[in-house]
Amino acid sequence: MRGIHLETVLTRSKGKSSTIGDGLPLAVIGEKINPTGKESLSKELLEGEFSKVREYAVSQQKAGAHIIDVNVGAAGIDEIEILPEAVQIVMEAVDIPLSIDSANPEAIEAALKIYEGKAIINSVTGEKKSLEAVLPIAKKYNAAVIGLTFDENGPVNDAPTRVEIAKDILGKAQEFGIPQEDVVIDCLVRPVCVEANAAMVTLQTIRLVSQELRLNTVLGISNVSFGLPDRKNLNAAFLAMAVAEGLTCAIVDPTATEVKKTILAVDLLSGNDAFASKWIESYRMNKSLKNT
Repeated sequence: MRGIHLETVLTRSKGKSSTIGDGLPLAVIGEKINPTGKESLSKELLEGEFSKVREYAVSQQKAGAHIIDVNVGAAGIDEIEILPEAVQIVMEAVDIPLSIDSANPEAIEAALKIYEGKAIINSVTGEKKSLEAVLPIAKKYNAAVIGLTFDENGPVNDAPTRVEIAKDILGKAQEFGIPQEDVVIDCLVRPVCVEANAAMVTLQTIRLVSQELRLNTVLGISNVSFGLPDRKNLNAAFLAMAVAEGLTCAIVDPTATEVKKTILAVDLLSGNDAFASKWIESYRMNKSLKNT
């Protein structure tokens, strides 16, 4: 039995809003604006160029993303300067809410200063230093936050411990005046090639957070397949399993065919695609493209 009754609403001034919640279509955060493993994007950002940032933002919204994650963290990049510039470019390119993604609280605040609407911060951890640095910024700018379920002891491969960390994050957020619905818990997933039961621990964490805390949950889906071949099919299978346990938001590449089809199928089979309209539209579009 799921326990989520709260909804996290993100907004864009003069644009679209996005809602994360149980019983709604799976909320998709597009992950592509991240220089990790993308040499060409890193090079552009170092040169103060944002053409790929703009391209990735547009392609992900077209592919069905509801939120765009913006991360510029790479060696040599001044995030305090570059993150707000990237956020501005993305706001000009798309009209959906953004996820401000950085480990640097100063960069997060610099980006939120110019953001128009209600964003989500990716992320805060259960570490005291992180909580005390990030949560006041979230409150100041009326942002939602993604809470990563690890603390000073690092990632723990144990669902009940992760839930306790989630409780601590929620409690601290409420102390700062951040409402419960604005806390989204990242239940964490480690590569299954390193820990055989990593995926199962994550699925159990999703279930417990949903039932006990009534919070929305999010995952960086592709972490599960790191180091393995045929990653897209593994990611798609894990995504379906996570939604079945109560996952309400996924950080994915919505332009990946396998992932996009899984998201459409999940929404349809969960009763969130009336008359299968989105599924049929996607099928017709793909068929049309093949015939051109």
